[in-house]
Amino acid sequence: MEPLNNVLNFPILSLAIFLPTLGAILIWLLIKDERMVRWTALLVAVATFILTLPLIFSFDTSTAHMQFEELHHWIPAFNIDYRLGVDGISMPFIVLTGLLTIICIVSAWNCIQTRIKEYMIAFLILETTLIGVFAALDVMLFYFFWEAMLIPMYLIIGVWGGKNRVYATLKFFLYTLTGSVLMLVALLAMYFESGATSFAMLHFMDYAFNFTWQFWIFIAFFVAFAVKVPMWPVHTWLPDAHTEAPTAGSVILAGILLKMGAYGFLRFSLPMLPDASQYFAPMMIGLSLVAIVYISLVAMMQKDMKRLIAYSSIAHMGFVTLGIFVFTQVALEGAVINMISHGFVAAALFLCVGVLYDRLHTREIADYGGVVNVMPVFAAVMLFFSMANVALPGTSAFIGEIMVLIGTFAADPTHMSVSAKWVAIAAAISVVLSACYTLWMYKRVIMGEAIKDSVKSMQDLSLREFSYFVPLIILVVWVGFYPMPVLDLLHASIAHLVEQATSSKLEAAALLEHTSALPYAGAH
Repeated sequence: MEPLNNVLNFPILSLAIFLPTLGAILIWLLIKDERMVRWTALLVAVATFILTLPLIFSFDTSTAHMQFEELHHWIPAFNIDYRLGVDGISMPFIVLTGLLTIICIVSAWNCIQTRIKEYMIAFLILETTLIGVFAALDVMLFYFFWEAMLIPMYLIIGVWGGKNRVYATLKFFLYTLTGSVLMLVALLAMYFESGATSFAMLHFMDYAFNFTWQFWIFIAFFVAFAVKVPMWPVHTWLPDAHTEAPTAGSVILAGILLKMGAYGFLRFSLPMLPDASQYFAPMMIGLSLVAIVYISLVAMMQKDMKRLIAYSSIAHMGFVTLGIFVFTQVALEGAVINMISHGFVAAALFLCVGVLYDRLHTREIADYGGVVNVMPVFAAVMLFFSMANVALPGTSAFIGEIMVLIGTFAADPTHMSVSAKWVAIAAAISVVLSACYTLWMYKRVIMGEAIKDSVKSMQDLSLREFSYFVPLIILVVWVGFYPMPVLDLLHASIAHLVEQATSSKLEAAALLEHTSALPYAGAH
């Protein structure tokens, strides 16, 4: 099926990007009543989500080419274009952004009581920047959306966050800004080295950079993307940001923002810097294993539910980066499914914590116990997502993690410093660790007798609260039992990516010759 915009000349991506901003401007200029602010924001978010659905139904799964493309000259003096398009890798995250924005607005319906207009405006503008990141095909346009995202997220945490929100926002901002500056330097270096006449992303994918350039550019990209994932050891901003963020802020942070770093590796590092990606693969695999195993152990020690889930997110994203850097199609497809699944499961777990916090205004595990006695529906919902978090068969997380493990077992051992099977075994250990910290949290919070009077007074889920869990439950089960529609979206694009990432191998002698003077030389 030919993409809709090719048939009707319909700028669907532009509308999906800027409709939330138009809604934000409408709220800012014309609407004063708080109730109307909430409803207008919700209607705009729903309209944006509906607008993204044709991306699925009109998508041609048989090709790796970019679809729904748009091109306009933006800043001709600097050869910067407004260039949009999606493939099977980027398109699912645009739809996921639309869905989670709706859930964020509904979840904040009653718990946000101050500066409601500004809160809704911030979320709508954030939606614009996030969709823009996944749709941009000009690297400077990508960088614009990548950086613009910091502003609304900074405000969401800094204005509506917890008591240590200033510290958390500054840490988040400084970490991500530092990485972004290095990415900008790398993008400019690629532009001048390649002699390009534009900043088109596809041009840089086709250009063969020599290994020295790839080496240094990879390092710059690594800092930018590793901070966003986040990878160990640049992960420390995430638990603080999650702990201080309002519930909806944590939902969008875990559901979408963390995926931007992994998406950067998929869109920039592997196709543009294939030799450097293979050269640094042992390091990336090692850091991924540290995130998977060590961070899982750290999660087991947490007393705050939000911090525990935040560390859990770092461990699960370690599976994603592991799947990316073993360079097999099965593992790469599993990594993307893991990213999508984590968007469902982590978002839902933060929503569960938000439900509890709205009632008792504490996130400490020790302050609960016996919640099942007074909130049986909520206990069932939280049990479902806890099982999904430990990758129970039949859930979306199981599909992603088992594909990463299978792809790792089948990986080319030249990409690793140890046997592929030992890497897979080490990664599989985290499934046990994930069960330990997730079920321990569930037991302490939900099970047992309701001894505390504060717990005895808690009310079960309202219809509004239950409504935003329903689509996430459906999606987790659907992908868990029938992942083929998602795999069909990914297959052609991932196959092309694997070809790009592995088509320019350097022989060992040539590699040593090229890297004898580089700091990382001799790592193999």
